[in-house]
Amino acid sequence: MEREPATAYEPKRNSEIRIFESLDEISTDLAEYISQISEISVKERGYFAIALSGGPLVSFLGKLCEAPYNKTLDWSKWYIFWSDERAVAKNHAESNYKLTKEGFLTKVPILNGHVYSINDNATVEDAAKDYEFVIRQLVKVRTIGVSESNDCPKFDLILLDMGSDGHVASLFPNHPALELKDDWVTYITDSPQPPPERITFTLPVINSASNIAIVATGDDKAKAMHLAVSDGTEGPEAPASLPARMVKPTDGKLVWFLDKAAASSLEAENGGDASYEHHEY
Repeated sequence: MEREPATAYEPKRNSEIRIFESLDEISTDLAEYISQISEISVKERGYFAIALSGGPLVSFLGKLCEAPYNKTLDWSKWYIFWSDERAVAKNHAESNYKLTKEGFLTKVPILNGHVYSINDNATVEDAAKDYEFVIRQLVKVRTIGVSESNDCPKFDLILLDMGSDGHVASLFPNHPALELKDDWVTYITDSPQPPPERITFTLPVINSASNIAIVATGDDKAKAMHLAVSDGTEGPEAPASLPARMVKPTDGKLVWFLDKAAASSLEAENGGDASYEHHEY
């Protein structure tokens, strides 16, 4: 299928940056990207384990609910997780599960038993422990892969959205949760954005994924985007603990999906003459 060209930008090792003219083009390319990883994972492992974030990210999954993907993907092999979730009821307006269910899960034939939401009847601390336990059981039977370098779960794809402050999942700048090494899932009670109580994957789990995609759109993301990928930033704005900058796949690959506004500082830095190319996989 012919797709619109995306701007090429020279990123760090094991990563790629794709810049698009419109949100619709992001959705189109993201659907093809997810489709390819799904097919490869099912062929190689027999499963496709994907972890989603909430917020605006769900709106970019719409193309997967349409032809050809709704008919061609092996939805019975999909296993759905969340890289972070708000500690609210499943029918709450701020629930990532609710957003994903309404915008995606009800439109494709993913098996209900393959959708792993958090326990919304537990305390946020217990919900995090329960979620990690569930993931550990699925790693044991290899429904979720395992990293050869650190024994972390190796999700086939973790799909993230970046906030204007550079946060990913529910890992916020300068937060102690960024330092966790042994936990797979943790909880926070002091999110700088409401609601305050959330569970989140830790950085070791995110960085152990086979594939990581981060979507960032809007000019309010431009500054954080620049800090996340630029080299040698110094001074008061040095991104020592910018979560998006700390996403560095151990053995996998990171792909950024950006619109022009979010990428504006990169293109300015690049002299505005970045080349256009079609992406093939």
